[in-house]
Amino acid sequence: MCRTISIRSVAPIALASVSPIDDAINGTGSRDMNALLIRGVAVGALAGLLFGFDTAVIAGTTEGIRAAFSLDAAGLGITVSSALWGTLAGALLAGVPGDRYGARTSLIFIAMLYLASAVGCFLAWNLGSLILFRVLAGLAVGASSVLAPVYIAEIAPTDRRGMLVGAFQLNVVLGILVAYLSNAVVTSLQLGALDWHVKFAVTGIPALVLLAMMFTIPDSPRWLTAKGRTGEARDVLQSLGSSDPDAEVASYARAEAATAAPRLSWARHRRPILLAFGIASFNQFSGINAILYYLNNIFAAAGFDSVSADRQAIVIGACNLIFTALALTVIDRFGRKTLLLVGAVGVTIALAGVAAVFMSNTHQELLLPLLIMFIAFFAFSQGAVIWVYISEIFPSDVRARGQSLGSSTHWFMDAVIATAFPLVAQHMKGLPFIFFAACMAAQFVVVLLFFPETKQRSLEALGTGL
Repeated sequence: MCRTISIRSVAPIALASVSPIDDAINGTGSRDMNALLIRGVAVGALAGLLFGFDTAVIAGTTEGIRAAFSLDAAGLGITVSSALWGTLAGALLAGVPGDRYGARTSLIFIAMLYLASAVGCFLAWNLGSLILFRVLAGLAVGASSVLAPVYIAEIAPTDRRGMLVGAFQLNVVLGILVAYLSNAVVTSLQLGALDWHVKFAVTGIPALVLLAMMFTIPDSPRWLTAKGRTGEARDVLQSLGSSDPDAEVASYARAEAATAAPRLSWARHRRPILLAFGIASFNQFSGINAILYYLNNIFAAAGFDSVSADRQAIVIGACNLIFTALALTVIDRFGRKTLLLVGAVGVTIALAGVAAVFMSNTHQELLLPLLIMFIAFFAFSQGAVIWVYISEIFPSDVRARGQSLGSSTHWFMDAVIATAFPLVAQHMKGLPFIFFAACMAAQFVVVLLFFPETKQRSLEALGTGL
């Protein structure tokens, strides 16, 4: 491995200032969107669609799985969260191969895991086999949540990075909507005991597409430079439309020399570690995934039948997609911090309203509008920002491992909440939403006081400035 390690003897660069690295990257790294760049972003984003599809498809299978295996609330929570523990493992393990072999190569194996999970869940013959193949799906989701945003961030021009990395999240929510639509279509076929098997099997279709498309994109030029393969890095940059690939490679090499460290360490990377931990934790303390996983159950608890619940879920998924797309049009203009602050206010109000509906057991007709409000503000803020922000704040030499830290924090919190949600909600339906609302109020304060803005800054400048 070719790396230059140096000790920095100068003070860190303030985030609000413009650094020489910024000048170098912004001057040489600006480029128009060409076919290869669009394809690279699209492939990374397709991994996001599988991420969303595989995590949300469970919402339409919970009743079938419960009936098939005679599960109580605790058993259902364990079954639903099984994929999430796999996701946590995938997020924790993805950073090292991502840094060593590159995001592109690692994503090929991730696509294979998605495909194996789809086939396995379709053939699942008992609860143990279902849990095993859902864990495989989790491994793929966790690893793709680390490596797909890293890949997109490293090929994207600085002035469009927020929007392009945000395309990953847009496809996550598109995958969620596709899962709800797919579930509704399969339910309408009245397949009986095969219903939940087929719902899982449908995820194999985009997995096959992702696997095929992975062979049409190049390695990241930043990763190639970090490995000393500067000639290949220049060729890739030229193919991506760079006007001066030599200058960009030189900029990457200088940043590598200035920030290179053999490991992600608390001593050198304390601030980005805390930021990644904070944004990932708050993302799950909003209750977003618990609500998405148990959406049909939430509507059922409020008195909606299964057909109505499927339709309501589609409305929620469409709202998620629309407001994520809206956020991507302004994320590079308004900034990541502004979106987080606006979203925290709206999400807090919506969650407090949902808690009031369940605590009072009245005004159930407000549940759908309140959940739409929740999804709209979440999608416009945390949903659009999280993977962009984590992919920006770590230096190049530990970016995949930093993304792994943030992603694994996200999935650990997700697994704990998904396991506990049905148990807590069974005894007091409004309590989880009170907790989520309080966490979002706290997030507003933390983001306001401690989160730096990262818009319009090169990855190299951010890597040396935190």
